[in-house]
Amino acid sequence: MGDRYKPNVTVACIIECQERYLIVEEIIDGVKRYNQPAGHLEKDETLVMACEREVFEETGLKVSPQGLTGIYQFAASDSLAFLRFTFFAHIETLSPLQPQDPDISQALWLTYEEVQGLEQALRSPLVLSSLDDFRNKIHYPLELLNGDHLRLAPGSNA
Repeated sequence: MGDRYKPNVTVACIIECQERYLIVEEIIDGVKRYNQPAGHLEKDETLVMACEREVFEETGLKVSPQGLTGIYQFAASDSLAFLRFTFFAHIETLSPLQPQDPDISQALWLTYEEVQGLEQALRSPLVLSSLDDFRNKIHYPLELLNGDHLRLAPGSNA
């Protein structure tokens, strides 16, 4: 039997305000890439907690997701895969952005057309496909995700 498939669990958040979307710019291997605020699920976090933390770290905003747009699988290569939970939130005011994470060059409010124009520089195809799903009103309630069983015993190897 071969190696077990172990995709990285990640979260992302589509944040919409006044027909603009929050996008972060980061430099990866010397190349500018664009993404929604996103990152990895950490130990003892629910998916919603991870989303809130990543949004704050990458933008300086304290935002709670209002729903889920989708759960996406993506294989970046034969040895690197992701299971991405993409949340969404709507805010009323184009707030000033202050990334806390030094890996984020800047955070930007962009129109859909501006995001489309960055297609070749997007971190993955999930950025645009999840944004399309959001714009097509694919919205699921947060109750779909149940974090009630996130109780690990001290010293547990589970």
